[in-house]
Amino acid sequence: MKKREIFEEVRTRTNRFGLQTRLVLFVTMEIELCVLVALGIDALLKRFVPLPFEIPLILELISVSLLVGILVTIQLSRYFFNPIKKLGEAMGKVADGDFTVELNSQSSAKEIQEIYTGFNLMTHELRATEILQLDFVSSASHEFKTPISAIEGYAALLQSGDDLTQDQRECVEKIIFNTKRLSSLTSSILLLSKLENQEIPTNRTKFLVDEQIRQSIVALESQWERKNINLDVDLCEAEYYGNELLMRHVWDNLISNAIKFTPEDSTVKIRLTKKLTKIVFSVEDQGPGIPEESLRHVFDKFYQADSAHKQEGNGLGLALVEKILTLEKGSVKAENMETAGCRFTVTLRTIK
Repeated sequence: MKKREIFEEVRTRTNRFGLQTRLVLFVTMEIELCVLVALGIDALLKRFVPLPFEIPLILELISVSLLVGILVTIQLSRYFFNPIKKLGEAMGKVADGDFTVELNSQSSAKEIQEIYTGFNLMTHELRATEILQLDFVSSASHEFKTPISAIEGYAALLQSGDDLTQDQRECVEKIIFNTKRLSSLTSSILLLSKLENQEIPTNRTKFLVDEQIRQSIVALESQWERKNINLDVDLCEAEYYGNELLMRHVWDNLISNAIKFTPEDSTVKIRLTKKLTKIVFSVEDQGPGIPEESLRHVFDKFYQADSAHKQEGNGLGLALVEKILTLEKGSVKAENMETAGCRFTVTLRTIK
């Protein structure tokens, strides 16, 4: 039976005692229980423990009511509020982009069953929409890749000609620049789509993380030299067991981001340390930092906090970084520093 049909069945199901009725009955029973227990204790005290003075019945009722009320209320709160707490935790996961969450309840209350079934229907629809979107974007990106490469190739042939005017040459350079951007975007989308459908990391080998980071720094030399940026690098030797090709994307993205947001004639600080069973990499820039309201979104797909640099990126780099590190059982976090700039920190587990 489809989830929507199940939801409609739950909604139309009759239930003699809803949550409101049950709460009224439970409170009434609690009051009666308190009175009966107080009367019983009063009778027992008078029969078996004669006291030199008489305790007013109202005091016994108040004392017993407090004790019984606390115990019964604790149990009632678990019955009524645990499902709400569970729903709140699940909604938090959905807010973070996890649409695989499903709620199951053993409660006989119609209201709880209806809410849980509706929540499961919502996550099912969101998951189906996300899969459809990813499939479309992946297919479209794959189809775009060939014509984009062809355009870039023809533009490169035009650029090599000697009979172009200055305006024509500038137009060809813009064509090549934008086709490279589109090619990079489609490659990133295809890689991200592949990683999102991958549950475990593959092609794992042992390699030196510090050497791989040095290679990334050298590969990005044209970027930091163009802005006259000084690199403050301190890397300890660290061996790691993981996917070497994917981890190269992590260092390339984080270091190039730091270079992009650091002003000219400034410093980018890069550190690699080993702490017990962990490898910790950090890169700090001296840029404007990330707005506080954007910090929690920097790893979202296509999200760009700084509109001034949108023409330089596509908003997929940090999403790729987070997904790769999730597969590698690692983590990444972004934080603003007290003085200026931003720090990205990557934590990996050392090899056994």
